[in-house]
Amino acid sequence: MLKQHLQFKLSQKLSPQQIQLMKLIQLPTQAFEQRLKQELEENPALEGGKEELDTDFDLDNTNDEFGDNESIDASDINVDEYLSDDEIPDYRTQANNYSSDDEEKVMPYAAGTSFTQHLINQLNTYRLSDEERDIAEFLVGSVDESGYIRRSLSEIMDDLAFTQNVYTTEDKIDHVLKIVHQLDPAGVGARSLQECLSIQLHRKSKTPDCELAINIIDNAFDQFTKKHYKKLIQKFDISEMQLRDAVSEIEHLNPKPGGSYAGNNRIVEHVVPDFAIKIVDGELQLTLNGRNAPQLHVSREYNNMLKGYKDTKEKSKSQKDAVIFIKQKLDAAKWFIEAIKQRQQTLFVTMSAIMHYQKEYFLTGDERKLKPMILKDIADEIAMDVSTVSRVANSKYVDTPYGTKLIKEFFSESMKNDQGEDVSTREIKKILETVIEEEDKKKPLTDETLASILKEKGYPIARRTVAKYREQLDIPVARLRKKI
Repeated sequence: MLKQHLQFKLSQKLSPQQIQLMKLIQLPTQAFEQRLKQELEENPALEGGKEELDTDFDLDNTNDEFGDNESIDASDINVDEYLSDDEIPDYRTQANNYSSDDEEKVMPYAAGTSFTQHLINQLNTYRLSDEERDIAEFLVGSVDESGYIRRSLSEIMDDLAFTQNVYTTEDKIDHVLKIVHQLDPAGVGARSLQECLSIQLHRKSKTPDCELAINIIDNAFDQFTKKHYKKLIQKFDISEMQLRDAVSEIEHLNPKPGGSYAGNNRIVEHVVPDFAIKIVDGELQLTLNGRNAPQLHVSREYNNMLKGYKDTKEKSKSQKDAVIFIKQKLDAAKWFIEAIKQRQQTLFVTMSAIMHYQKEYFLTGDERKLKPMILKDIADEIAMDVSTVSRVANSKYVDTPYGTKLIKEFFSESMKNDQGEDVSTREIKKILETVIEEEDKKKPLTDETLASILKEKGYPIARRTVAKYREQLDIPVARLRKKI
C-alpha cells in the first residue's frame, strides 16, 4: 500500500562561494597566483593592477546573490545599484604596506642540458655499430633520476623488440651496458647499490684501501650493509684500522650518481613563504607576503557598458541579454575581490594566533620551547573551524629568523612528564635526537637504554614509543648506527 506524507528536514549545505573560498585558503602562494591569473583571464570584468580612483561605479550596494542569475530578467536589474556618483567602493580604498620591491616577483629558472641528453652526448665519443647505438640509447633512456636502471636484462630485451624493433640477446645488452657504465657520473646505469658502488671503486686509483673496499663490496656486501665488522675482519684477515680505512673509502662514494648532475631535468620545487616573522625590539612582528595581497578592481569598460544601457531609451533584446551577462560578470568580480580579502584575513589571523601560542619558540628558535598544540587549540582561539586551520597549516610556509618552516610542523601532541606537566612530543624527539648524536658510535645506545635515559631526564616513555619516535626521525636501529 502506497502512502504519501510530507517531511521537513533541516540540513546544512555549503554555497559555491564558501567552497571556492576554502579552496583559495588552501592554496600556497604560487598556486594562488596561478588561480588569480586564471580568474583574470576568464572574467573580463575583473582587472589587476592599480587604477585611478576617478571611476563612478559601486558594487557594494548590490543585493543580488551571485549564482542566482539563471532566471533573472533584464528588467529586474536595477542598474543604479551598480552606478554611483558619490561613493567609492570599499575594495577601491583598500591599501597594504607592501612595496613593489618587497619580494622578487619573477622566479628565475636555470637552463641546461637534461641528464639523458648529457649521457647521449657522451655516447657520441664511442665507436658503436647501429645496433649497439640503438641499445645504448635505450639503456640511457631507462636511467632514472637517481642514475639507476631498475629493470632486468630480459625485460629490456623484450622492450627493445616490441618498441624499437631491435632483436638482440641478453649477452649483447650486457656488453653495451658495460659501455654505459663507463659514462659520467661514475656509477650511472647500475642496476643495484652494490653494482653502483663497485663501478665507482673500480674507476678509482688502486690503493690498498681501495682494493680492500672493492673486495668487501664485491664479496661481502651483505655483511657490510649489516655492519658485521668482526666477521669482515675475520673473513679478510685484516686489522680494525685497515677496515676503518676501507669503509671510509666506501662512505665517500655517491649512492645516487644521477643526483649529482646539476643539469638534470627533475622538477625543482621553490618554496615561497606565505608569512614572515621578525623580532623587532624583542617583540614578534608578523607580515603577510605581498604576493598574497594582489590589487584587483572592476573593469571601467563594464561600468561604461552599464551606463550606455541605462541611457538607451529603447532597449533591444540583444542589449538586455548583454546586461544580464554584464551583471553576472560584475557579481563574480565583486565576489572574487571579497574572497581575496577574506583569504588574507583568515591567513593573517590564523598565523597570528599560532605565533602568539608559540611565542617562546619564535623568540628563541629552541624546538624544546615548542608547546603542545593541536588544530583545535588554534581553531578555538580564532573562533574558526578546525578544517580551516588545517587548510592554512598543511600548505603554508613561514619565514622565521631560524629558516623557512612548514606551519604544520609547529603542531604536536602532548605528553605528561614526571611532574605531570604537558610537554610537546616534538620536545621529546629533539632530546632523543640530541642523545643519539652524542652517543659513542662504537657502542650505540639501544632503544631500551634510550628509554631509561629519557626517564632520567623526566620523560617516562616506553621502549616502543622510543622506537616509534626514532623511526619518525629517520634514525636507524643501534646496530646500523655502529662505527668502527
